[in-house]
Amino acid sequence: METNYRETLQADFDAFDISEELGFILEEPLTHLPDYYRVWLDLANNLTHLIESRKLRDVVHKMPILSPHHLSNHRELRLAHLALGFISMGYVWQEGQHEPAQILPKALAWPYWLISRRIGLPPILTYADSVLANWKLKDPTGDMEIGNMDLIFSFPGGETCRGFFMVSLLVEMAASSGITGSLEVMHAVKISDLIGIQKGLIKVTQSLKKMKETFQLMHNHVEANAFHGTLRIFVSGWRDNPMLPRGLLYEGVSNEPVLLSGGSAAQSSAIQCFDALLCIQHEGETGAFLTRMRDYMPPAHRQLIETLSVCPSLRDFIMTCSDSDLCQAYNSCVSALVDLRSYHLNTVAKYVTVPGNRARAMGCPLRGAGTALNTTGTGGSNLMVFLKTVRNTTQKALILERPTTSRET
Repeated sequence: METNYRETLQADFDAFDISEELGFILEEPLTHLPDYYRVWLDLANNLTHLIESRKLRDVVHKMPILSPHHLSNHRELRLAHLALGFISMGYVWQEGQHEPAQILPKALAWPYWLISRRIGLPPILTYADSVLANWKLKDPTGDMEIGNMDLIFSFPGGETCRGFFMVSLLVEMAASSGITGSLEVMHAVKISDLIGIQKGLIKVTQSLKKMKETFQLMHNHVEANAFHGTLRIFVSGWRDNPMLPRGLLYEGVSNEPVLLSGGSAAQSSAIQCFDALLCIQHEGETGAFLTRMRDYMPPAHRQLIETLSVCPSLRDFIMTCSDSDLCQAYNSCVSALVDLRSYHLNTVAKYVTVPGNRARAMGCPLRGAGTALNTTGTGGSNLMVFLKTVRNTTQKALILERPTTSRET
């Protein structure tokens, strides 16, 4: 029985491209590509200096047009997508909010577009790039903890840039046991295994609490003014963005500007998996936005969310089986997700709303996002309204009329 259980879980890990230890994080990302692509990595590795010295656009204009066909495996494609994503964001936003580039040159746009099609991601820097695939160990024999980790590529912002992406990565790492728990619950519901469901839900709850605890590291490693005034613009996209209202033209690829959202926590497959498991259904504009964000996730990860979404309803099962222990386990899980979302809401107020209001009061700075994104998320959502809506919808999933039957009694 135990062997079959492990085999089923391993089949899930393989099918959905996840690991028990790291969840959705890309395992052992590459840091080098074949020598043919040296110019891409040279630019990406030197990006901060080129942006700060206002030289990146000039260097990109001299880039050769390279074919992506020499990239032979998934990790090479992910590193190339990451590098071109960082370079493209730097190119577009080098001059800040007042002079964003309207056209992405063919030397970037054409290979970026083709690579994106091969791996099923859009040609913009996504959460799956900047967080899940942008890490390396300083000591390969050491542990995955923030002191032994570094980014592969960075934007201006120094420790704030490193801290923002690293803490986000560690939050995803904390989600890994919850993803395993979600799979366990999914299979247990199919065979009405009450104990299996309860154990899986407890695992998800513990994972959500660990995610919130890890998220608190943001305050130690990310400085609010540096995040808002320097880093944030470089993860902003060109959809629902007042700085690029028509989108971005990909030279040699599209005849019309393309509208794409920037990297956002809404692109985290882990959070959307927990929503799907717990049958938390976001509706209206909020639901449409979250559904659209799935297009920015690796296809296999997206497939897990969709698989959980069409499974027999966990919430309905619990409400019909009249088991108070199971109901309590479910409500504890929902409450932990509410707590995580409330904490995220407060953190966004600290890092976006407060510095944004201060910048507006002082007059818009020359560079950075300034006041243009004060109320808009990097993914293009109306930020605080969106976050409050998803938190409140999550809270409504609590089962208030608890069953009275306990398995212990």
